[in-house]
Order: sequence, then structure tokens, then C-alpha cells
Amino acid sequence: MPPIARKDHLDGLASSILLACCLFWGVQQVLVKATLPELAPIFQAAVRFAGSTLMLWAWCAWRGVRLFKRDGTLWAGLLAGLLFAAEFAALFLGLQHTTASRITVFLYTSPFWVALLLHLLVPAERLRALQWLGLLCAFAGVAVALRDGLLQPDPRVSWQGDALGLLAGALWGLTTVTIRASVLVRVAPEKTLFYQVAASTALLPLLSLGLGEAWNWDWSAFAWTSVLLQVLVGAFASYLAWMWLLVHYPATRVSAFVFLTPLFALVTGVLWLGEPVSPGLLAGLALVALGIVLVNRRAPLPAVAKSAH
Repeated sequence: MPPIARKDHLDGLASSILLACCLFWGVQQVLVKATLPELAPIFQAAVRFAGSTLMLWAWCAWRGVRLFKRDGTLWAGLLAGLLFAAEFAALFLGLQHTTASRITVFLYTSPFWVALLLHLLVPAERLRALQWLGLLCAFAGVAVALRDGLLQPDPRVSWQGDALGLLAGALWGLTTVTIRASVLVRVAPEKTLFYQVAASTALLPLLSLGLGEAWNWDWSAFAWTSVLLQVLVGAFASYLAWMWLLVHYPATRVSAFVFLTPLFALVTGVLWLGEPVSPGLLAGLALVALGIVLVNRRAPLPAVAKSAH
């Protein structure tokens, strides 16, 4: 198999795809939360990934991607799938105990896990001091934008929701590290994603039954719309794009970009729920933008290389 061409920075195409993904993921957290009164959390996640598994299988059949070819990726794929399923179990359960915008803050701590761990396994992913500063700026922006919600007492918030959100963020980061530091980085993004959604399809129904959740099939039009969006855009198109980005671009820079998602989640809450726009939101947006710029700054060329051009 020929080596996959990789870039050392995010270009316009990657940035545009990431922006679209982050926008939907921000909306998606509110969408999942709004669907919980009708569909139990793990059951909702199981339906979502069952649908996306079928979609991805059909896509691969059409594109000629061989999902079951022996290529030495089985154990790494199963590990990525287990981590992925556990991440969404924690996320969907956590949404029962806290607000969508709050849990998104904890979920998107995942770039810190990637930055802290990946360079130990993939030396090329090592961050420079300026990029660490960018990560800190981006996280500070999220904290500033959501300061009011995080500090004000709210009966809809509990420490269990916070803990599950942090756990989901750590599991997401570990999934990214598993993909980038294993043979999965050398296979088609579709196959890497298939391991994850197929494992979730197999494991989440068992967890749902174990928790005693009710499997309600009498859905409203809103619930159908929510699940279809989660399947087609959330768990199929956007995750396939994410896998492609991880294969072709530096994982630490890709992961840092998703700091935008908590802010989109907050904006969705403003537009959907009529929440006021605060100065903290505007300051947070500025800090996140600065952080993304710093993380994605290319290293200066050595003096010899500069003279050659």
C-alpha cells in the first residue's frame, strides 16, 4: 500500500471542513439533549450508530472500500471501537445530568489528552511552546465564554454530569491517539470509522438493556428529525470527514480546532432557547480564534532552507 500523503499544517480545505463539523457538533449537543424526554440516552445513541453503520457499509460497497480485508488492523480497530463506544455512553448519560453547553466544555478537553500523549508515541506531533500557548488560549476562551453557566448554581447541573463529560473528553482523546499511533493511520478512513460505529452498534444496546432503559419506538416528528440528522450528518458524514482529516493532517492541530464547538453549542442555546449574548461569549470567541491561529502556525524554515528559496 503506498504511503498516504500528509501535510504539516491545516490548509483552507481542512479548515473549512473542520468549521462545518464543529458547527454541526455544537448544534448536535443541544439536539441530543432536546430528544432525551422521548428517547433514553443509550438507546438514542445505539439507534444513531446502528443507522450510521448501515450508511457507512453502503458507502463502502459503492466506493469499493474493502472493510473485511486482513490488514493487521483488527486489534487496534477493536480498541478504537471500544474507546469510541465508551465515549458516547459517557456523553449521552452525562446529558441527563447537566446542560448541553456545560458538558460540551468538558468533552472538548480532548485536545489536551492528544497533545499530552501523542508526542510520546509520534515524535512528529510534538508541539512547540507557541502551540502550547495556543491551546491554553483556546481553552481559556471556552472558559470565559461559559463562565456564567459554570459558576452560577443551577438545579439542572450536577457533578455527575461534569465527571461524565470529562470522561468522554478523555476517551475521545485516547481514541485519537490510538488511531494516529497505530496501523489504523495507514488504512482508509472509512474502515477506521467502521470499527468505531460497528463496535458502538454492538455494545450500546447491551448497555442500554443493562441499565433498564425503555426502548420507545413511538417517536414524534421532532425525534425522527433529530435521529436522522444524528445518523446522516453527525455519525456518518462528519465523522467520516474527521477520520479523513486525522489521516491527512496533524492530529494535534485538528484536535485543537474543535475548541470552536463549545462556542457553537452556546450560540445554539442563544438562538434556540433565547439566552442572552454576553460579553464573555464575544471575548471567548476572540480567544478561541487566537488559540487556533497559534496552534496552526507553521514552524519557521531554517536559515539554510530559506536561502534555498
